[in-house]
Amino acid sequence: MRKIYILSFSILLSFSAVYGQIGGKYSYSFLQMPIAARTAALGGNVTSIADSDINLGFNNPSLINTSYDNSIALNYVNYFSGINYGGVSYANSFEKVGSFMATLQFMDYGTFNYADETGTLGGTFSAQDFAFVLGWGRQLDSLFSIGANAKLIYSYYESYNSFGIAVDVAGTYQSKTGWTMSLVASNIGAQLSTYVSGDRSPLPFDLQYVVSKRLKHVPFRFSVIYDHIEKWDLTYEDPQNPSGGTDPVTGEPVYKTGAAKFADQFLRHIIVGGEIYIGKNIILRGGYNYGRRQELKLNEKAGMVGFSWGFGIRVYKFKINYSRSAYQVSGGSPNYISLTFDFDSFTKN
Repeated sequence: MRKIYILSFSILLSFSAVYGQIGGKYSYSFLQMPIAARTAALGGNVTSIADSDINLGFNNPSLINTSYDNSIALNYVNYFSGINYGGVSYANSFEKVGSFMATLQFMDYGTFNYADETGTLGGTFSAQDFAFVLGWGRQLDSLFSIGANAKLIYSYYESYNSFGIAVDVAGTYQSKTGWTMSLVASNIGAQLSTYVSGDRSPLPFDLQYVVSKRLKHVPFRFSVIYDHIEKWDLTYEDPQNPSGGTDPVTGEPVYKTGAAKFADQFLRHIIVGGEIYIGKNIILRGGYNYGRRQELKLNEKAGMVGFSWGFGIRVYKFKINYSRSAYQVSGGSPNYISLTFDFDSFTKN
């Protein structure tokens, strides 16, 4: 029987890199996906928030510090059409060496049917991605910290598989006035073996600058990300969905020019988010990703595409975070759930 992939399978595989595509095809695009509810609620996958939340060190290793010690994080994302992904993380520190964090990241695309040219079914196959990430962070002094992630990547789709390696490098500055700024270079690496001989693809490299600050007299923290520093023009002009809509008289596509085009290109790099602290145990969050909105909205109806929201609560020794991100007008937004706890808190009096 001749094996062919179902069309929907191809669509699902490509979707995970929609807003990060910037004109090319990448291997291991799942590495771009936020796995933690808190980062997803803030609109992106990198933060510069320096606190005891172990999940923040996954994408920004320069945040890994001693406050993560003996903590564990469990993350689960209920994505589209039966796709599930997430990860489990654990952190600890070693004197004179630094703080370490290990994460097993996975993405499960589900089970698919084999079919021949006539549509006759004959068995099933699966597809999954995995990454083992070992992160290291070190505080250089009271203001600066550095960090790096090393990634071993394995991916298989039916009988096709691939191995790869990658690293992230990051640096963070924390000012005495409460500003935190990070520069993060993600997914610097290559495929060691390819799905198909001779078909080697680059990894989804991203260079990001992130700044955050908790206001002094208001229980609010804001975060701003400048995404994809390495590439200015992130736009893709779709003839069927032009950036300026269509001319109401001629029906011809209209494209942005001049200041409107510059503003559109600039804002596609910007992701904003915020947290409102309600007492000690409740946090409300929200974010806006302009680039995601422009790429996934419909001109006639944008809805909440590009927005994200969520909350965090503390129950006994556990921190529970939940969020949703809107990727389409018709609904069906992914659900992000994170559970974190510190083993040491169960032994303290």
